[in-house]
Amino acid sequence: RTREFAADKSGAEYVHDPEALASALAKLHNGVQVRPLPQTAGTEATSSLYIVHPFRMEGGLSSLFSTHPPVEERIRRLRRMAGYVE
Repeated sequence: RTREFAADKSGAEYVHDPEALASALAKLHNGVQVRPLPQTAGTEATSSLYIVHPFRMEGGLSSLFSTHPPVEERIRRLRRMAGYVE
């Protein structure tokens, strides 16, 4: 999960627009909520290769074993980089 945050930070610095990256993550996350991938053994094994977790996750124990940090936290950190105050 630490690598995801570092990659977000590097990407935001590279494009000089953390808000654009935050917006893109939000759109990807919303897309998964509307239309998640069907969960199979093959897709579960490769879920760490996706930008956001490809399955709908409601939190609880499933979030403990997630290969991705919460998208909301990634967006919050990027928006903080962009200068937004929470």
